[in-house]
Amino acid sequence: MKEAIHELLDQPGIWRANTPHRGPSSPARDHVPSGFAALDRALPGGGFPGSALTEILYEAHGVGELRLVMPALARLSRSGRWIAMIAPPFVPYAPALAAQGIDLSRLLVIHPNDGPQALWSVEQALRSGTCAAVMAWPSHCDDRSLRRLQLAAESGDSVGMLFRDSTAATERSPAALRLALGESSGQQLNIRVLKCRGTPPGAVALDSWSTAPVRPQHPLPLEE
Repeated sequence: MKEAIHELLDQPGIWRANTPHRGPSSPARDHVPSGFAALDRALPGGGFPGSALTEILYEAHGVGELRLVMPALARLSRSGRWIAMIAPPFVPYAPALAAQGIDLSRLLVIHPNDGPQALWSVEQALRSGTCAAVMAWPSHCDDRSLRRLQLAAESGDSVGMLFRDSTAATERSPAALRLALGESSGQQLNIRVLKCRGTPPGAVALDSWSTAPVRPQHPLPLEE
């Protein structure tokens, strides 16, 4: 029985917590720096996992969920591929996105008619290979749907970011990274790392959570 278990655990598709991810690509190439040094230090590879899903869970809109991903998205928008926003809860404000360094010429905003169409759109965008990142706000997403999206992100070499209600924290998920945002003040955002390949759960506080606009022609902030 022990030999059978060891053989199973040696399979490359099996991931165990607290052990480095053994994917076909190097970790450095598989991660996108978040733009926040404290968070990058807490995540294996130094940023958001590439070719994978990241879930960002929060209780209310506006706690900092977008600002958390803006530096990474700005970097990805300059890669020549698309950044897709699917079913955003509000109309994206173009000047604010540009001020954060997003190349608006590479931005797609998609408004599906319903939840199933939204999930279909997310999967197609992730799988297409033309999107460097896909941001989505699904109204409902079960374990089976998440697995399909995770596989689509791997297939399309895309960074998938799902923004979901904090109640989803108790649900199972195959996402490579799950972050739960806590209360934020003007200079601090508290983040709990619920799941991350290669590191145990933990917490990070971004102490210099600046609300100052970033000029697009300047390098994005990489310090705390």
